[in-house]
Amino acid sequence: MVYLNVVLVLFLIVCAIAVERTKDLLGAVIIFAAYSLVMAVLWLLMKAPDIALTEAAIGAGVTSILFIAVISRTRRMEK
Repeated sequence: MVYLNVVLVLFLIVCAIAVERTKDLLGAVIIFAAYSLVMAVLWLLMKAPDIALTEAAIGAGVTSILFIAVISRTRRMEK
C-alpha cells in the first residue's frame, strides 16, 4: 500500500511539472484532469471518500469542462 502511495505522489509531481511545461493548452487541461483524478484516488486511499468524490466531480469534471469551453473560444496553442 505504501508503494502505491509513493507511485501516485510521484505521478502527481510529474503531472504538475508537465502542466507547467506544456505549450498546448488543451494538453495542459487533460494533464490537469489526470492530476485531479489521481488526487481523488489518494483521498480515497486516505479514507476520505467525501473529499475524493468532491475532487473527482469538481476538480476533474467541472473545472476541466470549463477550461475546455474557454479554450474552444480562444486559440489552442500559446505563443
